Parts: sequence; structure tokens; C-alpha cells
Amino acid sequence: MAKTAIVTGSSSGIGRASAIALSKAGWNVVLTARRADALRETASLCDSESPEKCLVLPGDVTDEEFVKKLFGETVSRFGRVDLLFNNAGINSGAVPLEDISLETFQNVISVNLVGPFLCAREAVRVFKSQNPVGGRIINNGSLSAHTPRPFSVPYTASKHAITGLSKCIALDGRNFDITCTQLDIGNAMTVLTQRMGQGVPQPDGRLIPESTFDVEHVASAVVHLASLPPDVAVPHFTIMASKAPFAGRG
Repeated sequence: MAKTAIVTGSSSGIGRASAIALSKAGWNVVLTARRADALRETASLCDSESPEKCLVLPGDVTDEEFVKKLFGETVSRFGRVDLLFNNAGINSGAVPLEDISLETFQNVISVNLVGPFLCAREAVRVFKSQNPVGGRIINNGSLSAHTPRPFSVPYTASKHAITGLSKCIALDGRNFDITCTQLDIGNAMTVLTQRMGQGVPQPDGRLIPESTFDVEHVASAVVHLASLPPDVAVPHFTIMASKAPFAGRG
């Protein structure tokens, strides 16, 4: 019986690549993000021989009622949930702390932390109620969950919070075969990271181009983590461009 994954933020970038890779590895895949047209494009790139194994559910992961609907319709369609990839996230750009509006800060926290919390909560409810019990959650962290970039207060705060969320999920889920991995990604090549070739602000004030790597390697890592048996946990997984300025950043 095929396993089932829910991938948030699967309309582009890391989410799209991971959803396609999971589909081609034989998983049922539930695609969710706010842009329905982009989700349908992702679905068209999934396993074309088994289109019935792909479910498109557009919506906003910060909307509690939508998240409940997302998991309810997934269970109704496929019977269970085996993986949640909490991938949806946003950034606010490089802005000094004193110039960040409360609205901007709250928006980043809502998408990057409240959304993953809501999805994880519903996932755990399903994991505990299904037979056999258990499941796996992968939370998209960041190198910024460890070391910040300049002028990145909202994003960095949200990603540090993901670390706490991930640790609590792993601890509280231990007796129910629920595992949680924080996947920290550094400079995977997507539309959002194309600007890195033109230069990224560094702590010393310089603007320096940064190395990137093929997003397909992130997708392969997600498939690998997803395929592990329930008695194997990977609390942290860091994948990054080998020349990305992380060790010694700042």
C-alpha cells in the first residue's frame, strides 16, 4: 500500500521538487499552497502514470479551518497520513530592526511558525489515531535557525522557533512512533535564491555572491528521510552548498 505525504508550499521551489520526487518514488502526494494554478502545474510534473495518487488542495496554512480540512480530505482520500513536510515559508527582505513593522513581523511568524504548528498538530492527531500508529514530520528550518544573516529578525526568529517546535514534536511523539526532523537548507537553487549570484549582504557590510546547489538534492534528501522506518529518527539534517558561508558566518 502506497504511503501518503502532505507537502505544504508545493507550488514552487523546494516544495515542488520534493513533491515530485516523492510522487516518482511511489508516494501518494497531497499538494497544498495558496496558488491553485501553480499547484496544478506541480501535479502535472508528478508521476504521470498514476495521476490518481496526487491530490491538489489549495489554501492557506495559517487558516486553522483549512488545515483541518486538508488533513480530513487527505485521510478520506488515502486512508492515512505517513509524512508531513512543513515547507511553506516566507521572508521579509533585509531590513534593519528599527524599520520592521509589526505587521511584517507578525506575517512572517504566522506563515513560518503558526502554519507549521497547525499542520503538525493535525498531523499528530492523525498519526495517533491511525493503525498502525505513527508518522514522520519534516520541518523546513534554515541555516538561519543556527546563525543569522544581517537584518533578518523576523525570518531568523521564526526559524529559531521551528527548532523548539521540532524538538517538542520529537519528544512528545516518541511513544507513538512519531518522528520529527528539522531540515536545514542552505542556498538551494530556486527562484528565491537566484539573487545570490548577484551578491548577498555579509556581516562586514560587503555584498558577495554566494554558492548555490541543485534543489534536486534537497528533494532526494526528503525522499530518503521519508523512507526511513519508524524506529529511526533524524533530529537534524543540514544540506547546503559546500562553499556557502555558514561555518564562521559573522
